[in-house]
Amino acid sequence: MRVLVTGGTGFIGAPLCRALRGAGHSITVVTRDPAHAEGPAVGWDGVANAVAWSDAVVNLAGEPIAGHRWSTARKQRIRDSRVQATQDLVDAVAAASTRPQVLVSASAVGYYGPHGDEPLDETAGPGTDFLAQVCQAWEQEAERAEQRGMRVVRLRIGVVLAADGGALAQMVPLFRAFLGGRLGSGRQWMSWIHRDDVTGLIVDALVDTRYTGAVNATAPTPVTNRDFTRALGRVLARPTVLPAPAFALRLALGEMADMLLTGQRVRPAAAERLGYRFRYRDLEPALRASARR
Repeated sequence: MRVLVTGGTGFIGAPLCRALRGAGHSITVVTRDPAHAEGPAVGWDGVANAVAWSDAVVNLAGEPIAGHRWSTARKQRIRDSRVQATQDLVDAVAAASTRPQVLVSASAVGYYGPHGDEPLDETAGPGTDFLAQVCQAWEQEAERAEQRGMRVVRLRIGVVLAADGGALAQMVPLFRAFLGGRLGSGRQWMSWIHRDDVTGLIVDALVDTRYTGAVNATAPTPVTNRDFTRALGRVLARPTVLPAPAFALRLALGEMADMLLTGQRVRPAAAERLGYRFRYRDLEPALRASARR
């Protein structure tokens, strides 16, 4: 297939492009930084022509959510980098003389909002907080491609584990410095997934027409933050006795702290029903494959 990838130079996009090439597909990356693309690349002003050339589109565009307080301006950038970018992409699809067959568009488990201990699959309704609202608007823009005859897969991605970025890149240095500990009560759920399984699900979703609608990209074994912390401590051979109190996180991070102190217990019901074979079903092997590199 000829696959167009937005966000193809990022934490998920770059290894996805390598996986797609390894599977025999041709790749074009949409990026604001063509110099860092591994192969042919176009800017956003070239999307219309690139869409007409493509058999499939993977949409991973979006500014990182973590790392900074959510000012009003930053929240607008978080939203626009997902919602507006997806709108522009689908508008290009609508205007194209020939159209791709499938769109796999990223979303996130934040779609569900905080749910305590309740198990959630793809049939669960949306939340009402900021991230849930962003995810709903993001998915609604992607769904417009269905009106143009495309198969649309909305991939609700959990906490992605890999050595060179994401959550672990921020956590591992603290743990190695003997500063690791649970966040708040530690009872909040973390629906994690190894990056190899994110790319695996995307590759499968592109070629398997049974994939459609919402698909949770999470491992089958979500864990609490307390259990995640203990597992990472075992992998790194470090104690985990320095919790970060909720009040301190809220003081330092403002509204963004809620993302760390609440969570979702998400199950990948659709992926399991379709027979996807997870490379990493359990947390500790996934951490050992990532955190020690």
